[in-house]
Amino acid sequence: MSLATIFADRQMVVGKIEPAIFGSFVEHLGRCVYTGIFEPTHPEADSDGFRTDTLELVKGLNVPIVRYPGGNFVSGYNWRDGIGPRENRPARLDLAWSTTETNQFGVDEFMKWCKKAGTDPMMAVNLGTGTPQEAGSLVEYCNYPGGSELSDLRKANGSELPYGIKTWCLGNEMDGPWQICGMSAEGYADKALAAAKMMHWVDPSIKLVACGSSGREMPTFPEWDRIVLDKLYEQADYISMHRYYWQDGSEEDFFASSHDMNEFIQTIKAVADYVRAKHRSSKIMSISFDEWNVWYQNKQGEAHWAQAPRILEDRYSLKDALVFSGMLNTLVNNCDRVKIACLAQLVNVIAPIFTEPGGAAIKQSIYYPFQLLSSHGNGVALSHITKCDTFSSRHGEVKILSSSIGYNEADKELSLYLVNYSASKVELSLELRGFGDLSATECLVLEGNLDDANTFERPDLVKPKEGEKPATKGEHAVAALSPLSYTVLRFKHE
Repeated sequence: MSLATIFADRQMVVGKIEPAIFGSFVEHLGRCVYTGIFEPTHPEADSDGFRTDTLELVKGLNVPIVRYPGGNFVSGYNWRDGIGPRENRPARLDLAWSTTETNQFGVDEFMKWCKKAGTDPMMAVNLGTGTPQEAGSLVEYCNYPGGSELSDLRKANGSELPYGIKTWCLGNEMDGPWQICGMSAEGYADKALAAAKMMHWVDPSIKLVACGSSGREMPTFPEWDRIVLDKLYEQADYISMHRYYWQDGSEEDFFASSHDMNEFIQTIKAVADYVRAKHRSSKIMSISFDEWNVWYQNKQGEAHWAQAPRILEDRYSLKDALVFSGMLNTLVNNCDRVKIACLAQLVNVIAPIFTEPGGAAIKQSIYYPFQLLSSHGNGVALSHITKCDTFSSRHGEVKILSSSIGYNEADKELSLYLVNYSASKVELSLELRGFGDLSATECLVLEGNLDDANTFERPDLVKPKEGEKPATKGEHAVAALSPLSYTVLRFKHE
């Protein structure tokens, strides 16, 4: 057993936890759309072809915003292919993922699905093969009330009222050599600026996300971000970040993923603040961490131009859920700047929900940490000091505990989200000042064998269980954290 302490104060506020930090991502990739959220022949499909079993699981995640339609896919996508009568829609080769896209699901279907899922859209425009004019045209189709060719076309396709989409991505990972029509930072910045102007001219109220570096390991990082922000600082509202982790070395390296993720965020914050100072701007650039997850990129699979092939279908273990939870804590702990985050993706493709065509839908291990935080993360994040043992990794020396603390003043609820990366039990002493007398209301624990994963045969193998509530005395509490576990502690105060 090892000992640890966490100190927090009610006044030590990092920032408001924006609901959009619990966003997700739907891309035309593998089986995310087809047989994931859309399967007209499924026994539980509704009149629009949406899987109602998947819809219920999505609602359970409390996802307030969903990015669409990509991802790499968007850089070769013509949105007009996915509107109008389905029998007239063309099948296209998707060069991003070497699949065949049937276009049976497009913008209008996605907007219907969002309404049923109770989520807002985050639409991406094609700045690969697409043009600034096409980006402006998509905004017109979606957001202009009526009286123009494209807005009237939307009405003819079944939506009398405009969609009013507020958040738009200016392309995707345009620094990547894998990206369709990837380009230099200067080239992207010029094209994105032209698109931003046209999109704002159609709808001045929209918020825009500029492409940041697609990873810390990119040779252009972070110079790409500086150049892009230098050009787009007043036009963009967010700079994007993408990051994935998987175990390709030691277990300790994998457990240290959230530490590396935090360093990535700190660098982008510094770059954005440099550009702000250079421009003498009063505006503070926010971050949209619109792709993040555990993704075993060495197990991607081959598509061979199939329709909705089984690719990128990672099956997540308890070990993956522990790393995932640390990443989620990192996002919350940076909520002063990270205002949007999108778990990539939502269904089947590196996702918390997994379906079988014509069959069942199950929750993967990573579903639960996300749900436990998104269901209560509607307050502020508190800064805190953790003292505990450390372990060595390629990312440096890392604490055995990952933690975030959320406080909802209206409900007088304090929630701690704790990952123990140690193989030993941890006795945790909590000093939580400024709350008065605390009472523990809940303890939930995710634990077991590290390789355990949910399957259709055993869908509940990895799920939270009730643990022993901490002993409290005034503003102090003592809790026991199981080895290699994720624990949620909730307290109320008078």
